[in-house]
Amino acid sequence: MSQIVSQTVSASLVEAATEAGVHADSPTPAPSVLAALFEAQYQASRIQVDVPLKLRRDRLSRLSTLLDKHADALCAAVHADFGVRSPSLTQVADLFVLRNELRHAQRQLKRWMAPVRVSTPFYLWPSSAHVQRQALGVVGVISPWNYPLQLAFGPAMSAIAAGNRVMLKPSEFVPRTSELMAELVGKAFAPEEFSVVLGGADVAAEFSSLPFDHLFFTGSTRVGRVVAQAAATNLTPTTLELGGKSPCIVDASCDVAAVALKIAHGKLLNAGQTCIAPDYLLLPRGQEEAFAKAFMQAVVRLFPRIAGNPDYAAIVNPQQHQRLQDLLADAEAQGARVERIYPDTGPAFTSGEAGMPVDRQMPPTLVFDVTDHMRLLREEIFGPILPIIAYDSLDEAITHINARPRPLALYWFGSNRRHRDQVLAQTVSGGVTVNDTLVHFAHENLPFGGVGESGWGSGHGEAGFLRFSQQKPVLLQSRFGGGSLFYPPYGARLARAMKWLRKLG
Repeated sequence: MSQIVSQTVSASLVEAATEAGVHADSPTPAPSVLAALFEAQYQASRIQVDVPLKLRRDRLSRLSTLLDKHADALCAAVHADFGVRSPSLTQVADLFVLRNELRHAQRQLKRWMAPVRVSTPFYLWPSSAHVQRQALGVVGVISPWNYPLQLAFGPAMSAIAAGNRVMLKPSEFVPRTSELMAELVGKAFAPEEFSVVLGGADVAAEFSSLPFDHLFFTGSTRVGRVVAQAAATNLTPTTLELGGKSPCIVDASCDVAAVALKIAHGKLLNAGQTCIAPDYLLLPRGQEEAFAKAFMQAVVRLFPRIAGNPDYAAIVNPQQHQRLQDLLADAEAQGARVERIYPDTGPAFTSGEAGMPVDRQMPPTLVFDVTDHMRLLREEIFGPILPIIAYDSLDEAITHINARPRPLALYWFGSNRRHRDQVLAQTVSGGVTVNDTLVHFAHENLPFGGVGESGWGSGHGEAGFLRFSQQKPVLLQSRFGGGSLFYPPYGARLARAMKWLRKLG
């Protein structure tokens, strides 16, 4: 029966990954090679259970050196995979975040690894207790294409800091980046320490079915469900960082002109291909035109032109670009008003440019008069499209959010603290930034993760370290311990002990 379940899950994962653009005809290692690599890491993790601080720091240092020495080559690979993706954007959104996480881990690692003493209840005196933090063993990481360095090396770094061996399966959407990562990691680490596995949907299916000690997946909710099913066959614990429709609330106390720049930046970073980008905007009714004007001015300031602008990322491939066009077509067919913003002289896309990367530099787009029947409000957008939903009261906005799956992120703009606290108290999301967007992700002391359909489990900083650690409870019994009071045969002695304990309690 378990074999049938495993085969069904693998087939589903191949189908889901293929739909996501991971092609089954990609270079694929033989199944025996993948299994052998896992077995080598598994055996190494069981031979060296206690991974000392010095070795963990050495591995983190090698990863840091890899990023510093090859930063330009990595940025160039990402740019080539996207067609247009500024190396400066990759430096900020991928490498800057990674470097900060690495420095933080190196500084805090000794403290994170130390046993944590816990208080002991009086009925167990004079014993003592602590929590010992140990490596799990072998961690699998499946990373996406949108921030291909940060979302691959970030979880891997946390797992390495926790003392684990790591197998990384990067996205086939960004083949040049993935191949370079595999080459560089292969030179810096032994295969049984840290390795990168290349391949398509069939490799992703087999990878997810390996009996890891923990599996970390970043990607869509749909594929995340299938990955979780595959992992469940082996009772492999998972962390899922998914997506969802992250709302952005503009409060009535807010000056829309003052916040449009921050919202535009959060929405248009990487052309909206960001899992925590504002997916839709909740705006006080009557402020639609004022916001549209302010948003257009913000776009002009950030991106004076779209086509050929190296700072404005292209949609990663034609399939994703077409999906976004289909979302807009569906909305327009149902009566939505679509406003495409061309900061330069006009539409930049001509039939003669078909297939060129500039063709996929999709203009920022606002969509008004949207309804729940439109795909824009039912599917994660993952592009530079911002639906605008007017609301009449804050309670209405909160009800709208709570009627839908819990989002990965939520953003609130305003100056009314009572309204702010009401939103924080009455909504549940993976994370929140107030009066800005995206920034909570970069805070190294804040855990990052989803809730419900936007994922489970947290990464970053100590939260990521603990996610990849076994927090083993240890009780050290004293030779003066009174445990024998509870041994059978039961009778008057136990009754007296229980009476005494109730009085003390």
